[in-house]
Amino acid sequence: MKRIYSLDVLRGLAILIMIFVDAPPNLDEMYPIFVHAPWEGLTFADLAFPGFVFTMGMSAAVSMARREPSTQKIFKRAAILFVFGIFFNEIPFIFAYFLWDNFTSAEFFDQAIVHLRVFGILQRLALTYLFATLLARAIKNDVGIFIASILLLILSSAGFHVYAPENPFAIEHNISRAVDFIFPGANHICEPTHDPEGLYGTFASVSSMLFGFLAGKILIDRANLRDKIFLLGAAGIIFFIAGGIWSCFDIIAKRIWTAPFALITSGIEIFLLLALIYLPDKIPRSKKFFQPLCAIGMNPLFFFLLSNIALLFFKICQVDGTGVYFWIYEGVFRNIFSPEFGSMIFCLIWSLSWLPLAEIFYRNKIVIKI
Repeated sequence: MKRIYSLDVLRGLAILIMIFVDAPPNLDEMYPIFVHAPWEGLTFADLAFPGFVFTMGMSAAVSMARREPSTQKIFKRAAILFVFGIFFNEIPFIFAYFLWDNFTSAEFFDQAIVHLRVFGILQRLALTYLFATLLARAIKNDVGIFIASILLLILSSAGFHVYAPENPFAIEHNISRAVDFIFPGANHICEPTHDPEGLYGTFASVSSMLFGFLAGKILIDRANLRDKIFLLGAAGIIFFIAGGIWSCFDIIAKRIWTAPFALITSGIEIFLLLALIYLPDKIPRSKKFFQPLCAIGMNPLFFFLLSNIALLFFKICQVDGTGVYFWIYEGVFRNIFSPEFGSMIFCLIWSLSWLPLAEIFYRNKIVIKI
């Protein structure tokens, strides 16, 4: 089965957004729409991670249509992702230890070992991939997979309401936070109150991937384009309506990956997919416009990791006591019209700077897989 153009583009878009939203030198000087919602709400930045999870589900559908992966291969890939994630969490301290004279061995031990963060983006991807793929492989039936997805959302939602019926989604008292404090423990989470990629949120993120899996099944089906567009469009509308109704009971929050967040973001991804199916078919020249996204979408995790490692390196390397990344921002971009506009342009240039390398990989048919 050949590569699916719309899937590569959608995955590339998710990665480019992830690179963009990780790039602001100062979150206080960035337009709020490009910053993750502090707790409740949905911003442009909040679409990045669920977008990639959704496309991961689509990729799983395509892969399983070619050849069903063995249990050993599924666990192996999940384990590699998880280990990479832990190592990725350690990179800032490794850079600081070797590049900062005043960063002592004691500080390195305290921050990198004693307060090691166990979870993170890659770890969330690993657990989501593991459970979603095993479920999809075990159930096989599309209706059964959809029912399983909804049951996971119900389970996730019920946990919040049963644990704290008075105020299920209070930052200081909710089931996601409680699970974080049990495992991995208060010393090993990202924020004092919770971990945005903690264990409990995996319930709903697995649903997000399974929704992507079902969209992928529609995409590779032999039905004509019109039927595919109708089915995907109907699904997108249903997800929006269901997410809107569910939001009357649960908050929409990326940081704890609530049920309405999973439904609404899946609906958004479906409509983006529809646009990427329709436009290249009706306007063939649009493929040239989407080509850079297709290129980066063929090596998504590689470019996510490489861009973030480079970002950390330039933030830690110093010029006159200031990180190179911040030094360039302050000296060149910060005062372009306004700090917010300058920050947006800076992040945009940083994100787009990875496209030429992605194009080189694309032209040489280099695909790096885990």
